[in-house]
Amino acid sequence: MKSFFEGIQDFFTAILFNPLDHVRALELKSWWMANTVNFIFIIIGFVAAIYWIYQLKIFDDRGEENKDISSHSFL
Repeated sequence: MKSFFEGIQDFFTAILFNPLDHVRALELKSWWMANTVNFIFIIIGFVAAIYWIYQLKIFDDRGEENKDISSHSFL
């Protein structure tokens, strides 16, 4: 059983985490290139937030949202 878990450890450290080791080495040369993936995720998040706000505005302009004061029992 010990060899099974050591095999899992070797798989993660040798194969799956190998790209992260390259990014860590790249950081010493260029901080901007090492953080490119982070910038891509930030851009995706901004685009998703803008799209979400735009969709909320569309529903608000159509009047589809129930804004009645008695729409929730706690109000």
